[in-house]
Amino acid sequence: MKRIMVSIAVFLVVGLLTACTTSERRDTGMVAGGVVGGVAGNALTGGSAAGTIVGAVGGAYVGRKLAN
Repeated sequence: MKRIMVSIAVFLVVGLLTACTTSERRDTGMVAGGVVGGVAGNALTGGSAAGTIVGAVGGAYVGRKLAN
């Protein structure tokens, strides 16, 4: 239950931050993708730090490419 609440809080914070920023779309996509990828990597690997980092890097890459 705690992990779900943390995930929801992270998504809300990312949404609020990306709504208030004046940076380019690619940067916003990269940040959002990194957060989503990090949360997904953490959940899939059972809290592994390596899984979180790999998920964040992969999510940031995909988010930046999709926001072009």
